[in-house]
Amino acid sequence: MLIGLISDTHIPDRARQIPEKVLESFENVDLIIHSGDLTATTVIDELENIAPVIAIQGNMDRVAGLDLPRFQVIDVEGLKIGVAHGEVYPRGDTQQLLYLARELDVNILITGHSHQPKIEQVEDVLLLNPGSPIVPRLADRTVMLLEINDKNVDVEIVKIGAPVCSALDFDQYPRD
Repeated sequence: MLIGLISDTHIPDRARQIPEKVLESFENVDLIIHSGDLTATTVIDELENIAPVIAIQGNMDRVAGLDLPRFQVIDVEGLKIGVAHGEVYPRGDTQQLLYLARELDVNILITGHSHQPKIEQVEDVLLLNPGSPIVPRLADRTVMLLEINDKNVDVEIVKIGAPVCSALDFDQYPRD
């Protein structure tokens, strides 16, 4: 199964639409997982034109009043995948994410929140963060492709391209 991973799109507060390269990258996926901070359900609608979407709530989704689950666990080819926004501090803290994975009892934990892509194996848990295709933090704009075949896992970071706003423009956008 091929799964598109995306997080922290922040539409429409930080961009008008999902970059075309994201949609092209997800063209052949069987499922899309959005790990929070959509800020509008139109993101789900647009992605569902490609494949079924699982989306969970991020901290900015609560501000926007979106009614999404905080966590979700799915089974894909015998592996349990947890999806959470990953609101741990400091952002992206590996030990706290591992603890969350243990709480959810999953083999793979997909998060967002840090706006930085991460592929890290910690003990028996694979931690994934697709980064942000809109507003990265000290990283490229990215999404991920996760392929699972008979419990074999392959992950690819897909770079989206140039930022949607310059550093000078960034101050006009709210911070999360």
